[in-house]
Amino acid sequence: MVVFNGVNHLAMATGDMDRTILFWRDLLGMRLVAGLGQPGYRHFFFQISDSDLIAFFEWSGVEPVPDKEHGRPVSGPFIFDHVSFGVEAEEDLWELKDRLEAAGFNVSDVIDHGFIHSIYAHDPNGIPIEFSHNVAGIDIRREPQMRDKVPSSLAREGAEPHPDKWPAVKNPTPPSERVVYPGAGSELFHGKKD
Repeated sequence: MVVFNGVNHLAMATGDMDRTILFWRDLLGMRLVAGLGQPGYRHFFFQISDSDLIAFFEWSGVEPVPDKEHGRPVSGPFIFDHVSFGVEAEEDLWELKDRLEAAGFNVSDVIDHGFIHSIYAHDPNGIPIEFSHNVAGIDIRREPQMRDKVPSSLAREGAEPHPDKWPAVKNPTPPSERVVYPGAGSELFHGKKD
């Protein structure tokens, strides 16, 4: 089974990279660790934790989306509600709340979800963000909880993956055929290929 080690990066979009840098690096304190780019294209990466990043493409013409309340149901085509960033201490929620409010951003009250306490806001691009702290003594990663009053039959099967529900790999790619092709940014780190 594949072992995942975190969110390598979430990829978002902005029409104003400087405003995005001011918010994510300078207000939230996430280091700007990589910047790829050329005329008409930028892709910048901010460090969330030792293993997790959030990235932004800068495309001209991208405008901030209207604020949508986190978790409010919608209909029609839709793929993303919000992203939550974990913080180490309960005090961090209050520090973030105060910093965001001082910078003119609307921030929710601290909300108790049973296993986490959270605050909610939006970045300058309209991206709905949450900051969460785990409630002491409750760790759903170690002790999963199904508290849905009417869970589906698949949900009732438990937390552990059931890979047998999908077809088995019959023809894995042999090592001799594994080729990694250069993509955007490759030339910036490895030089141009002849």
